[in-house]
Amino acid sequence: MPNVDIKKYEDFVSNSPYGSFTQSSLWAKAKVDWDSELVAVYDNDGNIKAAMQILFKKLPVINSTFAYSTRGPVCDCNDKETLTELLEEAKKVAKKHHAYMLKVDPMIPHFEQVTEEENFSFDKEKSLEVIENFKALGFEYDPEISEDITVQSLKNYLLNISGKTKEEVFNGFHSKWRYNIRVAERKGVTCKPYGKEKLDDFCMLMKETGERDGFHIRSKEYFANMMDALGEHARLYMCYAPDGEPISGALDINYAKRVSYLYGASGNGHRNLMPNHLMQWTMIQWAVETGCDIYDFMGVPHYDDETHSNYGVYKFKKGFNGYAEKYLGEFNYIPSKAKYKFLKWAAKTFMHRDI
Repeated sequence: MPNVDIKKYEDFVSNSPYGSFTQSSLWAKAKVDWDSELVAVYDNDGNIKAAMQILFKKLPVINSTFAYSTRGPVCDCNDKETLTELLEEAKKVAKKHHAYMLKVDPMIPHFEQVTEEENFSFDKEKSLEVIENFKALGFEYDPEISEDITVQSLKNYLLNISGKTKEEVFNGFHSKWRYNIRVAERKGVTCKPYGKEKLDDFCMLMKETGERDGFHIRSKEYFANMMDALGEHARLYMCYAPDGEPISGALDINYAKRVSYLYGASGNGHRNLMPNHLMQWTMIQWAVETGCDIYDFMGVPHYDDETHSNYGVYKFKKGFNGYAEKYLGEFNYIPSKAKYKFLKWAAKTFMHRDI
């Protein structure tokens, strides 16, 4: 397989309805602890018709890797002929890197949708066909896998903004959310994008959020490297109180006609100023201004369990009047069951939410 031209690859992925920022070659630069390779197949005119980026994480000591195509492949997975051509090439690349597993998790709606209203992409028969296509190519699929152990969230909350004006989008929010946005503006909260000079403020808020909600937080260097790698596609938004205190922040990525709310943080004080409502609205406006089709609030795991600790996150996102979408999940190609069984203990180190 010839080397893939990065410009042609980016042009294809960024304009594909199946594209994702995690399939951009820029994302590989952000993942400094991973190696990467691009795979592509071409039509008769030499144009890319299907592609995927594979990241490789080396296991310590052992000469083996975990291969992962985050939200890949980028193609019509119902086109079995093209999918076969692409994945056979991907298997060769995985073998070259001594991968004990190749994992993919395309953003394809599940045949048992979370919500169907406004979901213009849902097609039960096509979803079932995709599963059979992957199985025919030797990929394993667990329809009952817990969303607590998948690398990516199985359910995201999306807002369809395709062809809409800012006013139309704003008027679609729940009335209480529109009121809260106006409260933040009236009380002097400011929200706008900044460069890396505000990462100290953001990381301080991330530390508060992590301690409050009990999750691992990234380093300042991680976020700085991500912003450098993604360039104009990444924005750090910060909200400040009238006295200049940082009260909320977020890192968004704009790619393939979708703005994705990747990381968010908020302080423990000034909740009455409603900064998070204003921050989301400000970021949604960026998506509208740049002609995006989707604003992706990202994960809403366990959205249907009101007793779960994540339910409040879903309730907040739901106020923007989008819809929850469930994805098919993970497909795993395991070349050697014996090798996989031997390395399974090491796999747990890397099977975490590290997009």
